[in-house]
Amino acid sequence: MAIKGDAYQAGIASQTSLLSRMKIFSTIVLAVAAVQQALAHYRFLGAATTTGTLTVAAGSTATFSVYTSIGHPGPLLWYMAKAPSGTVNGWDGSGNVWFKIGQTGATFSGGAMSWPSSGLTSVSIKIPSSLPSGEYLLRVEHIALHGAGSVGGSQHYISCAQLKVTGGGSGNPSPLVSFPGAYSPQDPGILINIYWPVPTSYTPPGPSVWQG
Repeated sequence: MAIKGDAYQAGIASQTSLLSRMKIFSTIVLAVAAVQQALAHYRFLGAATTTGTLTVAAGSTATFSVYTSIGHPGPLLWYMAKAPSGTVNGWDGSGNVWFKIGQTGATFSGGAMSWPSSGLTSVSIKIPSSLPSGEYLLRVEHIALHGAGSVGGSQHYISCAQLKVTGGGSGNPSPLVSFPGAYSPQDPGILINIYWPVPTSYTPPGPSVWQG
């Protein structure tokens, strides 16, 4: 299953009918109030101006295309949130409802720090097999850390999709967090100089990954 979404940035262009299945949620595009709102150098493709929901099976894989590619160093994070009323259409994702389903951080070798997400033109995540059936928001986020040596220097690129998950299990996703609220501008995964001295470890911000 391929999904096309959009990162936050000034100006959202119209796209094809497939992209009308996507929705951008203005209330959650800022993960941290102090995040620098720089124009995106790359985007998760898309820009829906209407609302739609994709039906997917638990255990399947969702993919976002990236334009042109992920061009800055930093982690890639994935979250989901279940609509409390049963329908995701029109829900803003507020409250302690978000759980992390995946993340890709840094790797270390020979005294160097590298980022597996750098240069990717598409990013994918498996929808947990034990996730209960229902309607959800799926959030993909890339945090660019090239300027993160000072508070407000990180850049957050975010997109969301509306999903109806079928064939789910009886898992209990946790821990649950809210956006904003899951991050602090001083979190070591957000406020970090990745160049010098070269870090020897890195933990992405936010909660632990739910192993569903």
